[in-house]
Amino acid sequence: MAHIFGRNYTRQELLQRVGSISQIAGVRQIELRNGNEAGVRAVEFYTGSGFNFTVLADRGLDISESSFCGQSLSWQSSVGDIAPQFYRSVGLGWLRSFPGGLVTTCGLANAGAPSVDQGEELPLHGAHSNNPAKNVCVDSEWQGDDYVMWVTGKIQETRVFGENILMSRKIWTKLGEKRFWIRDVVENIGYDTSPYMILYHINGGFPAIDENSELLSPTLSVRPRDADAEVEKELFWQMRGPTPGFKERCYYHEVAADGDGYVTSALVNRAANGGQGFGFYVRFAQENLPRFCEWKMNGQGTYVCGMEPANCLVEGRSKERERGDLKFIEPGQRFEYDLEIGVLSSSDEIKAIEEKVAEAKRPQEKC
Repeated sequence: MAHIFGRNYTRQELLQRVGSISQIAGVRQIELRNGNEAGVRAVEFYTGSGFNFTVLADRGLDISESSFCGQSLSWQSSVGDIAPQFYRSVGLGWLRSFPGGLVTTCGLANAGAPSVDQGEELPLHGAHSNNPAKNVCVDSEWQGDDYVMWVTGKIQETRVFGENILMSRKIWTKLGEKRFWIRDVVENIGYDTSPYMILYHINGGFPAIDENSELLSPTLSVRPRDADAEVEKELFWQMRGPTPGFKERCYYHEVAADGDGYVTSALVNRAANGGQGFGFYVRFAQENLPRFCEWKMNGQGTYVCGMEPANCLVEGRSKERERGDLKFIEPGQRFEYDLEIGVLSSSDEIKAIEEKVAEAKRPQEKC
């Protein structure tokens, strides 16, 4: 049953009041037309709760813009929702086609910094987000009194004499919700064992991110990546205002899962939304995403904090191999990922997340 406009409605009650459910909520396919975004297939979701988000079918079914009642959740880069043909797969070229957005998927043969691994030159963060999805399907239906909307598609990363990895992605939400779910199934459909790295680059922006915004996470310990992150490392959880000359700071967190094996973290701005607070959370299964990285970038324009569940760190594939931590995917092997991302728009909702985070940490802190 949908909760919208301050009350619960059954399917029958809603359909008696509209000519089409699209009057309230829906999902539709569009095509971007401006400049370097021209030709990008996109899918717009609006849930009737004030929560809207856009999925880019031509960019690995990643999620670009997102907002709740006019307030943005995500950081959008100056690059825009650029078409994949502009991708430069050398060194840091990925940054020239990084739109930011709520979710950018990194991988799948490599993620993290550029590196040379066993003679192979690997660019920043891999190719996934610049791969168009195939077999894209957009649909919706009533399931009892729930109106469910979704997009599905397949993203293949492959080359001759190399990896052949297929991701099947589904993103869905419901009428009246201010959250959505991602379900990814990754399979090696080739005949060779392949290096395998995946990282979900979840990018919070203004007004979720502002001076004194906080990262709420079930962190047991935290380690700065490098000398830049050593600066004010004790304040890893707190955002500064836009700061001239700020150098990005990356932190590796050891985090605690709850009793169901899930990790919940959030970015919150308690001063936003008229003092009620505003932000969003991500919830993910720790089993296949055992790493959690924080990207704190409080510069001017590039003003963002990233929550990054992953199966790797972000120093590149050669470093992962050197440490003995590089993951592989065998022929026919499958990995499954479930993530939930939702809006926090009141002090009560923020308090509930704080309690969830504290509860996850408590059993391990006693040990």
